[in-house]
Amino acid sequence: MTDISSTAPAGHVLKAEEGTAIWFLGSLVTVKVDGAHTRQKLTILDFVNPPGFAPPVHRHLMEDEVFYVISGRARFECDGTLFDAEPGDTVFLPIGSKHTFVVGIEEPFHTLQITVPAGFEEFTAEAGTPAAERVLPEPGPVDPAALAAAAARHNIEIIGPPPASL
Repeated sequence: MTDISSTAPAGHVLKAEEGTAIWFLGSLVTVKVDGAHTRQKLTILDFVNPPGFAPPVHRHLMEDEVFYVISGRARFECDGTLFDAEPGDTVFLPIGSKHTFVVGIEEPFHTLQITVPAGFEEFTAEAGTPAAERVLPEPGPVDPAALAAAAARHNIEIIGPPPASL
C-alpha cells in the first residue's frame, strides 16, 4: 500500500466568503476545491446563475459533472431527456453527454458543481474574469468563437447556442 500522506494536501476549511471568485458567462463562480488540492481528482465550484440563464449546448470530453441544487430551479436536457431540478436534488451528467439547462425566471440557481476529474475550474478562469465583488455580474455579451476556443483547450465541445427554453 502506498503512503500518500506525504503528497496529500493538508485538510482545511474554506469559509463561505472564501475562494477565488470568477464572473463566467454572466454567472458568479467561486472555486471551493480545485485540482491542486485533490491531486487533479475533482473540482468543486459554487455556482450562482441568474434567472433565465442557459449555457450553450455542450459536452465534456474528460469529466463527469454533478450539480447539487442549493436554491432555485432549472430544467436540464441530457442526451434528449428533460428533467427538472430543485433544492436538494442532485443532477448527474456523464462524460460525453450532450447537455444544457435553463434556469427558472423566479430566482437565481445556486448549486455546487462537482467535476471528476479536476480541470473545469481552469476553463472558468480562462473564459471568465476575476469577479470585482461576490455578486452576479451585469449582463454582457459573450464572444461565441472565443468561448468555443477556450472550451476546446479544456476538452469541452460547444455543440450549439444556449436554448431559449426547454
